[in-house]
Amino acid sequence: MNDYVHVACQWCYRGIWRVLTEWFCVPRQPPTLPSSDPALVQAFKPSVNYLSYLKLFFWIGCVLIDLALAALWLGIAIANPLIGVLITPLMLAVMIVPDIVAYVAIHLKFDTVWYVLSDRSMRIRRGIWVIHETSITFENIQNVRLSQGPIERYFGFANLTVETAGGGSAHAESGGLSTAHHGVMAGIDNAEQLRDQIIFKIQECRSAGLGDERLRDESTAGHPTASHGFSTADIELLAEICDQTALLTTRFRSK
Repeated sequence: MNDYVHVACQWCYRGIWRVLTEWFCVPRQPPTLPSSDPALVQAFKPSVNYLSYLKLFFWIGCVLIDLALAALWLGIAIANPLIGVLITPLMLAVMIVPDIVAYVAIHLKFDTVWYVLSDRSMRIRRGIWVIHETSITFENIQNVRLSQGPIERYFGFANLTVETAGGGSAHAESGGLSTAHHGVMAGIDNAEQLRDQIIFKIQECRSAGLGDERLRDESTAGHPTASHGFSTADIELLAEICDQTALLTTRFRSK
């Protein structure tokens, strides 16, 4: 029986998901990233355990709110049984409809999140009403933080926060919001492995950048410059001007 209920719920949700994604023009495929090798692009979603984590807080909130509404309803019914009977449909609607909407919203939140990594950058997408995409190049990342509370440890996932220059003081809210200075990858079940992978890509990109600097230095080796930007010819010309000025000064004083 439970299997039939589960299948029916999945069928209803997929129907709602299809209608909403078509209505709001939500792309069903993961975002793309330019890469020298398309085989290096990874696209993945949060862990299924992250969805269970969201549902836990959903059920806790539902139970507390519904108990409060039921107590209010019972109090009204005791004080005035007629009014209690009349407001029964309204109270049931208030208790049930928001729970259904919130339950669907949790699944929509989970299904619209995408994380994409290439050899040069990463991209985070989330949202159905307003789609947010944050793109961060690895060479601009200053720090990679891993956070995991006791409940996250129980469900077996963690959150990764990548910070760029100027983003160290920004605080990532629970739920994985992203700004221009940091991006949050919430619900990662292999967070330590992914963190090491990102750090490796950062070092790889910066090493490539240093190689470019060395090439530029070698290309300008035939035109040596001083620390203030003067070439050797400029310095020789200035020295000659100084010598001529000193000679003229000596001749002027001798007269």
